[in-house]
Amino acid sequence: MMADMMRKGAGRPAVVLVSGGLDSTTVLAIAKAEGYRVNALSFRYGQRHSVELDAARRVVEAVGVDRHVVADIDLRAFGGSALTDAIAVPKHGSAAELQAAGQGIPVTYVPARNTVFLSFALAWAETLGASDLFIGVNALDYSGYPDCRPEYIAAFETLANLATKAGVEGTSRFKIHAPLMTLDKAGIIRRGLGLGIDYGLTHSCYDPTPDGVSCGACDSCLLRLKGFAEAGATDPIRYAR
Repeated sequence: MMADMMRKGAGRPAVVLVSGGLDSTTVLAIAKAEGYRVNALSFRYGQRHSVELDAARRVVEAVGVDRHVVADIDLRAFGGSALTDAIAVPKHGSAAELQAAGQGIPVTYVPARNTVFLSFALAWAETLGASDLFIGVNALDYSGYPDCRPEYIAAFETLANLATKAGVEGTSRFKIHAPLMTLDKAGIIRRGLGLGIDYGLTHSCYDPTPDGVSCGACDSCLLRLKGFAEAGATDPIRYAR
């Protein structure tokens, strides 16, 4: 099986979006295991904290990449999200309470964030001569974000091949890889543990304490904790509650 995975990438360059969270770290490990020469892309986009970027640096160092770029953009200039504006991050007592809330698209959704991120990844891929882009979205255990759906990924892949020199001239056929799309959090964690990921290097919390400890009550923390419990594994990071 590992030999088959290696043939998929066959030493080709790829751009992988890496936030430092559980999902993107798993995707990074998958791309690496499939034999791609990984170029990791993270963003300082005006988010509430820099803890996730510290995690991204730890993760890419542990997994090993050709290059890691941290791009600076300022989505705080637009606001509109609890992650980029003076809006409180919602908290819940449990994953069951979160599910019962039925909140639709939450205020932690950052308007058009994945479109912005994938556009940067596409630009870098074109300069690298890469045709493979990886993103850690999934459509099961997620917070209802519209830019995490399979329809969105398919639409962006079409755009990528219409809106680039490489796509129009036929020198590249861009592929957006979303290998976690049909997995729940428990499945993602099992996949990552099978690849030897140290999830203690990662960070998922939307609203950590000043010293970087995860809150344990935001959507992201609760989904992560639920995933570890269902996977029969222990989450190695610290929580404030």
